[in-house]
Amino acid sequence: MNSNWLLTILILVGLVLGTVVGQVLYDPEYLLSMPESAHAHATALTVFTFLGNTVFMGLLKMLIIPLVATSVIVGVTSVGDFRKLGKIGGWTLFYYMATMLIAVTIGLVLVTTIQPGTAISQQQRAEAEAGYATDTVKVEALEAKQQEGLGGAMKGLVSQIIPLNIVSAAAKGQPLPVIFFSIFFGVVVTTIGPKNRVIIEFFDAVFSVLMKMVTAVIWLAPVGVFALLAWTVARIGLSVFASSIGKYMFTVLAGIFVHAFVVLPLILFIFAKRGRDGSRNPFKFMHQMRQPIMTAIGTDSSSATLPVTIETATDVAGISKQSAGFVLPLGSTINMDGTALYEAVAVVFLAQAYGIELGLTTLVLIAITATLAAVGAAGIPSAGLVTMVIVLDAVNANVLAADPSASAIPVAAIGLIIGVDRILDMFRTAANVWGDAVGAKIIDRFCDDD
Repeated sequence: MNSNWLLTILILVGLVLGTVVGQVLYDPEYLLSMPESAHAHATALTVFTFLGNTVFMGLLKMLIIPLVATSVIVGVTSVGDFRKLGKIGGWTLFYYMATMLIAVTIGLVLVTTIQPGTAISQQQRAEAEAGYATDTVKVEALEAKQQEGLGGAMKGLVSQIIPLNIVSAAAKGQPLPVIFFSIFFGVVVTTIGPKNRVIIEFFDAVFSVLMKMVTAVIWLAPVGVFALLAWTVARIGLSVFASSIGKYMFTVLAGIFVHAFVVLPLILFIFAKRGRDGSRNPFKFMHQMRQPIMTAIGTDSSSATLPVTIETATDVAGISKQSAGFVLPLGSTINMDGTALYEAVAVVFLAQAYGIELGLTTLVLIAITATLAAVGAAGIPSAGLVTMVIVLDAVNANVLAADPSASAIPVAAIGLIIGVDRILDMFRTAANVWGDAVGAKIIDRFCDDD
């Protein structure tokens, strides 16, 4: 058994064991049968947090900024030609926006067909609003984003791209300004003639060293994903799937499944170049990218998964450094297929739960704003929940403009979905990472064109 297969099996075992252990800890009957059960539960969550967040996520996050900087510089300098780089960048952005809009459309079709919000009772709405008010951390984040609005979010995104201090931005772990600086730096390096050789070789060597570090950290993934998943399930429990909110969860997961297993493979089959074996089998490529996809499920973060994604894409899937170095870091920041789909489904679900009818114009508005809001979502756990309030506000404004006497969706309605957000976040993050990988594979054909 080779090392890749062994690691894959260990990560899968970690995911399964994490789910089982988390459910056992959540089960009230189990807890009541244990002496000092509450203390044991709290201790277990503390241990899981230490192993998952402090150790595993900490090591991955430690590598993100240096890896982003070196991979982008290596990718840009490998391309060399400005016109070719512009072509790659243009097709990359087009791919991002197109796939996000497709994902949103799938979500809207499913949520308007299944109508999961009609299963929510008035009592559930009241309990959710009361629960929302007690979650002060989430309330503050949502209210801040609500005041910012869509225009503010886009303005903030642009202001992040051009930082006042690149060192400060890097120290804060902000990948977008580092990506912009690295692209700018790489482009200028290609213009200074033979003297650029030493710079290119230096960053290529640093990139190779970082890849070796990523390889070492990946072996902690089984323990990390076990701890992170056990922590999540221990707080929520799997029984939530059988509740009335389970219909909403099913709708989101069904949309992600269709997008990940039907739409993206079809796009890959049509537009990607043939692999080393002469085939364009999208599911073979998905199999090659299994480690970052499973890591994304455990970490809930496309940014934290980025080191694993780049390492697997270049070393296992055979994607060039040009494509992986440019497309994957940018994708982990702004390409959010799963998040866009989730935000669209969630807003329509909340409207259904409050008996608010949404017309075709409003659904189109949701599609556009959910796509743009997803672009502004950070690649961190539950970022989509925060930016979703932008879509909610846009819907309310549209509904009230058409009928001032109509009811609006209260922000507190988000209390209905806060409790299950973490579980859904695991799968929408996996869709985000898979979408990035598909993009890198497709763009790879342009990198190899002469």
